Order: sequence, then structure tokens, then C-alpha cells
Amino acid sequence: MTHPFHPWFGREFALVTYRLNWGEERVYFHDDAGRLTAKGTMSEAELHVLHARLQGGIRNKARRGELKIPLPVGLAYDPQDRVVLDPDVQVQQALHTFFETYERTGSAIATVKFFRRESLLFPRRLRRGLDKGRLVWGPLVHSRALQILHNPRYAGAFVFGRSRQRKKGDGHVDFRRLPPDQWDTVLVDAHVGYITWQQYQDHQQCLRQAAQKQGADRRNSPAGEGPALLQGLVMCGRCGERMTVRYHQRRDGLVPEYVCQREGIEHAERRCQTIPGRGVDQHIGELLLEMVTPVTLEVALTVQQELQSRLDEAERLRRQQVERARYEADLARHRYMQVDPNNRLVADSLEADWNDKLRALQEVQEQCQRQSQADRAMLNEKTRAEILSLATDFPRLWRDPRTSDRDRKRMVRLLVEDVTLLRTDVIAMHVRFKGGVTQSVTVPLPKNGCESWQTAPEIVAEIDRLLDEYTEDEIAMQLNDRGLRSGKGQRFNHRLVGNVRRGYRLKSRYQRLREAGLRTAAEMAAELGVCKTTIHDWRRLGLLPGHAYNAKQQYLFDPVEHDGPIKQQGRKLSERTPFSPLVADRTKEVQDEA
Repeated sequence: MTHPFHPWFGREFALVTYRLNWGEERVYFHDDAGRLTAKGTMSEAELHVLHARLQGGIRNKARRGELKIPLPVGLAYDPQDRVVLDPDVQVQQALHTFFETYERTGSAIATVKFFRRESLLFPRRLRRGLDKGRLVWGPLVHSRALQILHNPRYAGAFVFGRSRQRKKGDGHVDFRRLPPDQWDTVLVDAHVGYITWQQYQDHQQCLRQAAQKQGADRRNSPAGEGPALLQGLVMCGRCGERMTVRYHQRRDGLVPEYVCQREGIEHAERRCQTIPGRGVDQHIGELLLEMVTPVTLEVALTVQQELQSRLDEAERLRRQQVERARYEADLARHRYMQVDPNNRLVADSLEADWNDKLRALQEVQEQCQRQSQADRAMLNEKTRAEILSLATDFPRLWRDPRTSDRDRKRMVRLLVEDVTLLRTDVIAMHVRFKGGVTQSVTVPLPKNGCESWQTAPEIVAEIDRLLDEYTEDEIAMQLNDRGLRSGKGQRFNHRLVGNVRRGYRLKSRYQRLREAGLRTAAEMAAELGVCKTTIHDWRRLGLLPGHAYNAKQQYLFDPVEHDGPIKQQGRKLSERTPFSPLVADRTKEVQDEA
């Protein structure tokens, strides 16, 4: 039953009295609610059925590989809707160079650095906006590199259902990427590609290893910039987990340390073990030098040819960039020449665009010339000779300061699968090479800080011998004159000599002289019946022999076997005869003869 209520009034009245239900076109009594509900439910069911049919049709078409979806840059549809490589040769060359560089480096960031170092641009096709579909060129970025590596279309595979969208109750859409085993459709070799399906899977494995180096399963990550040779290759000999790398700054640079901290992170327990890495890396390097046969001349020539082909490829890409910039400049010139000169608004705009294209062309040409000169200088005759010399001298390549830590680690990864370390009183190292060959090596634990700074035993023995005759400052002078240094490489002084004497519990010069029977100034003064000042005066003038036992001019005195010096009233000390053992003995002989 229809009532002549105003729509707004009917809605408000229904909210107050709960007697009316408001529809899109009419106001219903509560008795007509069933009619309204049935109408809405049937409409919703029809929409659901239509949506399900549409989705089913899309899936069926995708399973046949006939679904036309947007393609990434480098791929295009031909007039028969078949997927082909982009007809632009420069785009193809950029994609080929990208995948070849990643195959060589094994790292996305290293690939980006190569493009940046060689001043190479990378294509991108606009997906939205007024210029939708236009191809633009710019620097390659890391996120873009990861998108390309994760896209299976470059391997010639048709994939559908890589993600899933679900609408939440609050209206937001939950977007989630699915793992490969949950993809709806995967058709391998459905069209041409830049890499094979096996290469794509190898790339995904390499990316997973790099992404999980900080996760629960720490796999071998790409070689980094640090000096640790076994980064990502070390296994704990106690718990079997992968060990991480930690660096410490020392006087001679960064020093690696391999740490097993999985349980410490997960369960707040103590670290399983910590192993100093410098000695382990040195033994790994020596082991590789022993096992690697000298590189043959053919391999050296292959390396040289690969470097040359790499530079030629970069040069070809730069020339294509110059050609594209020249084409855009010619196109801008053609547009400017076709405009009516009287239409100054359009002519000025086209002239400015032509000037911009000419400046861009000049910049690209100059950049191409600079980079070409740098490449020629990098692979000159001297470099060629050095590459050929490596045919019989691999150890020199390994020890060459110009060989970066990253390159050494990449060499290790070509030969070593993993290394298991176990620390006891020594470091037990079990190396597993590619192919299954194993070798066990025992590495001594490095000395701690105190042990590494200890003075050499022969220097300690020499200090012990010199203490019989010299004070500590005199000993320091003699050691420095001989070119001897402390455990820290410092010059000796009386403090360092004293520290060595106390550290090794050597007898001091004072103790040695006292054990030999020498007397103190107080004892001599009591024996001769004078004050200590007189004893020191007699020693200074040579009337009484003394032996210094430190740098403070403190002395011990020989016991007086005969009549010692006595005070003589009215006679100056400077006029008296100094003490001499020979004079004393002759005086005693004369007295005996008398």
C-alpha cells in the first residue's frame, strides 16, 4: 500500500516509530518488509552469479594462455595478439644487458651499480596519465631491478593468479602476494623471453638466499664489502645453525668475528660460540692456494675476451642512447619547421622543445665519449698483460691489494659450499667443497689482547741480566740503542722496564744489591758514626763507593772492610784522597810489612 509521504519525512518517521521501511522508490509498512527483502536478496544473488561467471571465464581463458593482460617493458603484442620481444632494439639490448649483468654478479644492487657506473639508462613504460603507454628512459633503481627479476614473463611463462584481493569489513582491500605453488596458472614456454625458465628459477633461489640472510634460515648471501671471506658460508659445529659476521675496528682495519646467535635471538639464551675470523680466513686462503691449479692461458684469454665483450656491449647501448636522442632532436626540428611562423605561441613552444632536445643530445654525446675513454683506459695494454700473467700466478692475484674483498669472496663461493667451525682449545674447521670433497683443518686460537702485547721472552731475559749492573733507565737506553721494542711496539723507558720486571716478578736492582751485602746510607752512617748527609757527601766526592739502584740518585754502599773515611777537622773534603780499592790494599801491605 502506497502512502503519499515525502521521502525525507517517511525515512525520519520510520526511524522514530519503527513502523515504516524506506526503499529506493517507495515507503513500505512493516508488513511489506518481506517483499522488500526478497527483492534486494534476489538482486544481490544475480550480481553474485554474474561476477562468478565473469571470473570463471577469465580463469578459463587464462588457463588456455589466451588472456590478454598488460605486459612489462621489453615485451609487446603483435597484430595477432601474440607476445613478442619489443621491436625497439635499444629496449631489447637493455634487458639483455640487465640479465647478463645479474648472472655475472649475482646481486641486484651490483647490477644497479653497473648501470650507474657505465652511465646506462633503463626503459620504463608509463601505465597511467596523459602519456599512458609512452616509453621513457631513466636510471635503473633497486626496486625496479627486483620487479624485473621476480617477473616470470621475462622467462617466457604465462602466469595468472600471483596475488589475491579480499575486501575487509571496513571497506579496505587486503592485497596479498601468493607463493609460486599457489599460483592459479603457470604455462612455461608460452611465448618468447629474455631468459629460460631454469634461469628464472635460479634467480629466485639467489634472491631468496639474499633476502633470508637476516631471517630464521641464514643462507649464503651475496658477497658483501666486508673482509670476512666466509660471510654466509659458516655453520656452527655445535647447533648446526648458520653463523653471522660481526666486525671490530682495530688499528690495522676491520677484523671479522663469526658468531652463532640464533638461540640468543630467539630464546634470549647465551650465544652458542664466538670464533675470531682472521685466522680462519687466512687458513681458507692458504687452502685455496694449495688446491687451485694455476689458471691456464686459455682461461686468461677467456677472461680478457669477456671483459672486452662487456665493454663493447656497454658501448653499443650508449650509441643507441645517442641515436635515440638524435632522433628526438630531429623530430623536434621537423615539428618546428612545419609550424606556421606567424603562430608565435606554438612556434615559440616548439622552438624551446627543439633546444631542449639539442641540449639533451649534446649531454648524451659528451657522456658517451667520456665513458668510452674511461673504458679504453681500463683495458689498455698494461691491463691485458696483467691478465695474461695471471695464467701462471694465481697466488699473486689472490694477494694483490687491488683485488677487492668482494672479488675474493666470490672466488671462495666458486669452490666452497660451506665451512663448519667448532671452538674448543683450538678451532676445528671442516671445509666442504663444491662437488662433495671435504677437508678438515685445525687452527690455533689467536692470542688475546694481553698475550699479543706481551714482551718477547728474549727481551725479558736480557732485562733480567742487565738488572745486575744497570738501573732501569739505563737498561731502557741500551734496549732502544739495539732497536728493541715492547710488545706494543713502543720504545722502552724506565716505566716500561719496571712494568716488565714486575709483570715477570724479576728481582729489582735494589734486591740484588742487598742480597750481595751492600748497605744503605743509614746503615753506613751508623757504622762509621756520622750522619747520612756526610755519607752522601763522601760518595759524591769519591771517598765512599756507591751503587745507584734507581733513577732517583739513590745508592747502596759496599761494606767497609778496612778503616773507612773519618772526619778530619779543618781539612776540606775536596782535598782528601778519593777511595780506591788498590790504594787501600797497598796501604794494608805496607802496614803489614812494618
